[in-house]
Amino acid sequence: MGKLAGKVAVITGAGRKHGLGEAIAKRLSEDGAAVVISDIGNVQDDQALAGMVGVTEEMQSIADEITAAGGKVSAYSCDVRSYDQVEALAQHAVDHFGRLDIWVNNAGIGFIMKPLLELSTDDWAKVIDVNLTGAFYGLKVAAHKMVEQGEGGRIINIASQAAKSGFPFAQAYCSSKHGLVGLVRSAAIELGRHGITVNNVCPNHVTTKLGRWQNEYFARKLGLSLDEYMARMRERIPMGRPGLPSDTANAVAFLCSDEAAYITAESMNVSGGEEPH
Repeated sequence: MGKLAGKVAVITGAGRKHGLGEAIAKRLSEDGAAVVISDIGNVQDDQALAGMVGVTEEMQSIADEITAAGGKVSAYSCDVRSYDQVEALAQHAVDHFGRLDIWVNNAGIGFIMKPLLELSTDDWAKVIDVNLTGAFYGLKVAAHKMVEQGEGGRIINIASQAAKSGFPFAQAYCSSKHGLVGLVRSAAIELGRHGITVNNVCPNHVTTKLGRWQNEYFARKLGLSLDEYMARMRERIPMGRPGLPSDTANAVAFLCSDEAAYITAESMNVSGGEEPH
């Protein structure tokens, strides 16, 4: 049956193949949870580069793979910048599967990378709106449902190594991820009495589709070849490799389990030793 049998999980930003959201959804499904995968569905404005958002067709393809593997899944489009849409996503989970036990805030923007003096106020707002405000919306609506059910729950944000350390060309991104640390620390205090844990998972670099774009961008900015850039990355990671989507998915699965019932307000590094604090 799996250790998450009978649980219902929502994962935002889960509409891209080879991404963290897909890996998380598939792992929670393997552990027995019914999953609702969500993504924006289409490029609604200039907030996204072509190919950098989860479109409806790709999201449905992931759902079909989960179904073929014997899982229970529903795909639902949602723009996390809209509180009403996030609220509707939570209600969809309840309407479709009868309850809501796990919420994973995975949606994020990681492709607005510019030198500080070139970063516009609009760029800043776009990143904060998705990465931090969108996570707050998800946390709030999930907590409402879980409190109403009265059976506890798990809320997990996919933060980043950038929640612990600063990086060049990533002022908005680092600020949004640092903000998630404060968000879980505060929310965990209020939600603990309801049996709801609130945590962050902080992976280091993962070469997803977005990750490949980031590799090329930073290599170019630093005047390195892609091979040189990746070699330097491996050298500073004690485990000798960048992260994999499965590394993050495994951490999320643990935090969703009964074994992690006493862990809350934490920001767990999944970085191969690169980020030790």
